[in-house]
Amino acid sequence: MIDFLCESLNTDYLTPYLNSLEPNFTNGVNFAIIGSATLPRYVPFSLFVQVSQFLRFRYRSPALMLNGYKDLVGDEDFENALYTIDIGQNDLAASFDNLPYSQVIERIPSFITEIKNAIWNIYEKGGKKFWVHNTGPLGCLPQKLALLARNATELDEHGCLQPLNNAAKTFNAQLRVLCEQLRRELINVTIVYVDIYSIKYDLIANAPNYGFESPLMACCGNGGPPYNYNANINCGRTGYTVCHEGSKFISWDGVHYTEAANAIFASKILSTHYSTPQLSFNFFCNNM
Repeated sequence: MIDFLCESLNTDYLTPYLNSLEPNFTNGVNFAIIGSATLPRYVPFSLFVQVSQFLRFRYRSPALMLNGYKDLVGDEDFENALYTIDIGQNDLAASFDNLPYSQVIERIPSFITEIKNAIWNIYEKGGKKFWVHNTGPLGCLPQKLALLARNATELDEHGCLQPLNNAAKTFNAQLRVLCEQLRRELINVTIVYVDIYSIKYDLIANAPNYGFESPLMACCGNGGPPYNYNANINCGRTGYTVCHEGSKFISWDGVHYTEAANAIFASKILSTHYSTPQLSFNFFCNNM
């Protein structure tokens, strides 16, 4: 989704931190790694590891610039940068693989603590502007529905798993409280909390209004309706099929969203209607 945000802002894509082929970091750096989570801390690439990579980059970049290296980031740039944090769904998803609902809920504060530590670490190195996304409706993912749906009573009116969505809501409530707490504790800091859950759930609940079909079915997968997800034949493996019109599907492979869906998510994020406080990206650009 970050690519669509960059496109909407008319700016270049962010360069991945691990890109070793003539990287240009002047427009920003992407420390995200597919499948990352807040815990466990020392497994690549947890949030702790990503923050450690940032701290190393923060230390080395200005020093290298003094030695003549280009396409890096200076001290002032780090202080003016907007730090976007979007993590937590993989923690919840992995927890539901082997834990009952009550124990998943018990683990949420530890996820929130890792996010708190990450923001504090960035703040202590000069970061003042944070854009924090909550997590989406985990119980609406075709993968989770195919693997965990056992009883129709667990499904809500739109066919999503209520226990997983309730866990996501619990995580989001605690994340929102954290943002409120940090606004009081940190000096001269702006923290925007973005309700990604509501954005994604609205798209799923009102799919026809956005031009989508089968909102709980993967475009790329195996098994056909209702979810087209088979854990043994994932998208890309022998036996998978791909829908004819990906633009009519919300889910690409049962876990990730299609480009069409992500484009709508980006548009809604930038509208600021789902942000607290309702500050646009222009606010951050004008205050750099």
